[in-house]
Amino acid sequence: MQIARLFLLTFLVFPGLLSSQNNSAVKKQIDAAASAIEPDVISWRRQLHEHPELSNSEYKTADMVAAHLRSLAFDEVRTGVAKTGVVGVLRGGKPGKTIALRADMDALPIVERVALPFASKVRSSFNGQEVGVMHACGHDTHVAMLMGAAEILAGMKSQLSGTIVFLFQPAEEGPPQGEPGGAPLMVKEGCLENPKVEEVYGLHIKSEIEVGKIQYKPGGCMAAADILNIKVKGKGAHGSKPWLGVDPIAVSAQIINGLQYIVSRQMALTQEPCVITIGAIHGGVRQNIVPEEVTMLGTVRTLDTAMQREIHARIRRTVDNIAEANGATAEISFVETAPITFNNLNLTARMLPSLEEVAGKSNVSLGKADTGAEDFAYFARQVPGLFLWLGGMPKGNDPKKAPPHHTADFFVDESGLLLGVRTLCYLAVDGLMRK
Repeated sequence: MQIARLFLLTFLVFPGLLSSQNNSAVKKQIDAAASAIEPDVISWRRQLHEHPELSNSEYKTADMVAAHLRSLAFDEVRTGVAKTGVVGVLRGGKPGKTIALRADMDALPIVERVALPFASKVRSSFNGQEVGVMHACGHDTHVAMLMGAAEILAGMKSQLSGTIVFLFQPAEEGPPQGEPGGAPLMVKEGCLENPKVEEVYGLHIKSEIEVGKIQYKPGGCMAAADILNIKVKGKGAHGSKPWLGVDPIAVSAQIINGLQYIVSRQMALTQEPCVITIGAIHGGVRQNIVPEEVTMLGTVRTLDTAMQREIHARIRRTVDNIAEANGATAEISFVETAPITFNNLNLTARMLPSLEEVAGKSNVSLGKADTGAEDFAYFARQVPGLFLWLGGMPKGNDPKKAPPHHTADFFVDESGLLLGVRTLCYLAVDGLMRK
């Protein structure tokens, strides 16, 4: 079956496919091949959705991907990259540049609430807690779409002018505590080096965008994410006599309020949005004991590196001054979890015609920056990158009512996967052609 389908896909694409004269004919053949493979893409997606795996534990997912690439006679299939990642190398029959296509593979520690026949019932352990596991961000669709694109492009291998590297990345959502992982580990292990990748492309399904549509944004499209750690040190006392100590809980409350004034009163929000959120605060053991210290954890989101540096400095100043004014001390640290996802301006402009061709000009729109983060940014920091949003919301639905990502009700309309497969193929073929 696999060999017969490969023969069909190869037959659909005739010699000379990458010359400018017959580029439109090539796209028609890709479209036909994508329609033929759509049922398989949906089937793969459902299998992955029903059997999700957490970050750095994508063993069965990786096995499924690697087996598929090997069945397509890829030149190289490397497994165990960044623990569970897979890298496939497809060398065309003609010399040319090298580009990469990327999909992330991991699921989230969420109990699924969507009534699907293939809904996840998987349970696992995450950072010492028993959790449900769900593909609540669409990574199952990303893997399935890139598997489909791999099959189509393998069918035209002899006619490709250049090399395509397929990056199936683990742990985009962040590895377990104390473990390395994700895109930075893949980069560190040389996934962009052999062969040397010159451009990287990725797309992300989005539940608030209607199927059939693509959004893009040149420059910073997704935020840098920094973990903010604050430790406030005071002086213990009896809860009935707080004046004998220095209450770090009261100081922390002032700090939390003070941090919000950085965003609302000190930053030029018309330039780029930014966010400071404190998501956890820990301190004390009894109602009548003033504790000696309090720890806070938060996230800082920025879309401009200069603003990022300024916010870090203002956070340090605000925390230190509030602590000092109350007789306390504070320790502040930042841990980068993702840099700004930056769409190369020239690459975005060069590939915009491909997006308009694959989806139709009226279905391609300029999107706004998102304060979410994406570790695709680590690839795009090494080589020019382009990251896109793909519609996954049923036609006619209200985007404001669409279940958001990272929630138990997250839902994707599978009819949008066909456009995703076609888009990946168009990006690959045009990316190899266009200088």
